[in-house]
Amino acid sequence: MDNLPEFAPGSVWLAGAGPGDPGLLTLHAVNGIRQADVIVHDALVSHQILNVIDRKERLEYAGKRGGKPSPQQRDISLRLIELARRNKRVLRLKGGDPFVFGRGGEEALALAREDIPFRIIPGVTAGVGGLAYAGIPATHRSVNTVVSFITGHTLSGDHEGVDWAALSRGSPVLVFYMGLSRLATIRDNLIAAGREPDHPMALVSKAATPDQQVVITTLADCVDSAAKSGIGAPVIIAVGKVVDLQASLNWFDPRELGSGAPFGDDIQPVKPAGHD
Repeated sequence: MDNLPEFAPGSVWLAGAGPGDPGLLTLHAVNGIRQADVIVHDALVSHQILNVIDRKERLEYAGKRGGKPSPQQRDISLRLIELARRNKRVLRLKGGDPFVFGRGGEEALALAREDIPFRIIPGVTAGVGGLAYAGIPATHRSVNTVVSFITGHTLSGDHEGVDWAALSRGSPVLVFYMGLSRLATIRDNLIAAGREPDHPMALVSKAATPDQQVVITTLADCVDSAAKSGIGAPVIIAVGKVVDLQASLNWFDPRELGSGAPFGDDIQPVKPAGHD
């Protein structure tokens, strides 16, 4: 701990908070939390993590939620630049890993263009850590040597941006981020690409939190299973025979993390740059 870096005023650290459990924060992330003047966090940082941060007045919400009013990415980047130019130590705290479907690259490029010093602090991505808390390994020697991570935000019925046939042939295990609203698209295209209808699938909601919910289903039944379970976003979706291991590896008791109220509607989005 004595050798952890000093957080210089006027700089920004882009840090991953992991999927939910505060114990998955890295030492660099904890070091940044301790030193930061302002912590600009997104909607996927769990309330368990926010609850362990002292001086709550440092927290500034800048979350993007599907289907809900959200700040624009440009405004978030401008806010980071504005705070750094005010000589603040700015921690941008993001769920999972900032460089895995977290738009951390976009924010880092914006900082680089303005010559704002920054540091990248990787985090435990939900596609690995979240599945582990559900008892599902991303890889297993007898099942797969390849795993693919796909963002559900860009999936559409016309296959735009996704080579479903190549995915199905080349990657025995597929992990979809934010794909709950695209379940029917995932099902139809993977079956059309050759996956059997009874191929195993897992839906993991709010992974590594007290509200974690795991639904084990199949490609054919996934839409009905999701509807019957009432599972809600954020959801990680795993497709592949590693899902069959969950029956033996289901180790996590969500009650270990305690309870607490989720984010409320009273959390205000980040203000555009130029406003106090």
